[in-house]
Amino acid sequence: MTGSLVIAGLGPGDDALVTPEVKSALEDASDIVGYIPYVARVPERAGLTKHATDNRVELDRARHALDMASTGRRVVVVSSGDPGVFAMASAVFEAVEAGPPDWRMLDIRVLPGITAMLAAAARAGAPLGHDFCAINLSDNLKPWSVIEHRLRLAVEADFAMAFYNPRSKARPEGFAKTLDILKACCADTRPVIFARAVSTPQEELRVVPLPDCRPEMADMRTMVIVGSSQTRIISRDGPPFVYTPRSAP
Repeated sequence: MTGSLVIAGLGPGDDALVTPEVKSALEDASDIVGYIPYVARVPERAGLTKHATDNRVELDRARHALDMASTGRRVVVVSSGDPGVFAMASAVFEAVEAGPPDWRMLDIRVLPGITAMLAAAARAGAPLGHDFCAINLSDNLKPWSVIEHRLRLAVEADFAMAFYNPRSKARPEGFAKTLDILKACCADTRPVIFARAVSTPQEELRVVPLPDCRPEMADMRTMVIVGSSQTRIISRDGPPFVYTPRSAP
C-alpha cells in the first residue's frame, strides 16, 4: 500500500471557505495531523484518526506525518489559511530535506487555502490592489532586527503591508515598535485595517488612521493591513471601502 501526505489549508475559519479540493482530501484521509484548534475543525468519522499537538512543535509534527505516510497511511497535515503562508508546508519540506531519503519519494501535495490576509482584504475592499508585502511580526523564528529591517524597506518601497501574528501576551512590544516605526516614517493618515477572526462569529473589522492606531487594537487573531501612501477610503453609510488603485503615479 502506498501512502501519501497532503498539506492542506482550511481557510480563515468559515467552512464555506474551505476549497472542494481540500474537502475531498479530508474525506479520503486516514490520519489528520495539526495544531489542536485546526484539527478540531475536521469532523469525526469512522476510520479517521486525529493527531492534535500544541503550537511550536511544527517539525516534530511534520516528522510524525511523514513517518505515518511512509507506512502507507493517507495523512493530511492541516493549517489555517494557506499552508504555504507562515504555516506547515515549509515545516514539512524542512523535515523532508533533513530526513531519510525515502521521504523524498513520497507522494506529497500542497493544497492551497484562503489566507487570513486575503479574507481580511476582501472584507475591507481591495487594500492589496497594487504591490504589497506580508510580514510575520513574530520573533520566535527570526530576530527583531530582521523584522525591523524588512519593515523599514517595505515602508521605503511604499508597499501596502499585511502583518501576521502582530501581538501576543508574551511579546506585546513588537507591534508597539512596529507602530512607532510606521508613524515616524509615514507622515500621513493612511488607513490601517484591523481585521479580527474574519469569517467567524467573532469577526471584528475596523479602519483606523495610522496616527490613531494603538498596540492594544491587535492580538494574535488579528490581521493588520496597512495601506500604502496611495490607498484610499470611500466613505458611505456603514463601514467604508478601502482600496489601493491599480496604478502608481
